[in-house]
Amino acid sequence: MKNVPGTTDLKVSGLKATAPRLKILEIFQKHSEPDAIRHMSAEDVYRALAAEHLDVGLATVYRVLTQFEQAGLLVRRHFEAGRAVFELNEGAHHDHLVCLTCGRVEEFVDPEIEQRQKLVALERGFELQDHALALYGVCRKPNCPYKNS
Repeated sequence: MKNVPGTTDLKVSGLKATAPRLKILEIFQKHSEPDAIRHMSAEDVYRALAAEHLDVGLATVYRVLTQFEQAGLLVRRHFEAGRAVFELNEGAHHDHLVCLTCGRVEEFVDPEIEQRQKLVALERGFELQDHALALYGVCRKPNCPYKNS
């Protein structure tokens, strides 16, 4: 079972459980499902709030996302130049495939790649502490629902 942050995590992180924080956390929890869009920009979160007719400004969204990142509830990723996306910090390491056409991000775990990265680091005199791997390509899905028209 995934370790999905919740209201208790807000309090443990020292963050007050305000309505905007709770709603933004809820949006990320909804998007943590297997087939959901898991990586969201501040603008994506803002649009999701607007779709639910909630009056939360974009500046508040940015502020809350930064607070969540600092508290360890979210992880910030940079897949496209100048665009940050966030995902729930579920504790488990994973890597990413990023489509250069539609922008879809797919997570994957490959034990062989993980082992090879450790070996490469050791061969070059490094003790690997952390890493982030993003593979960029073009998805081959016909009629891709993520494609920006």
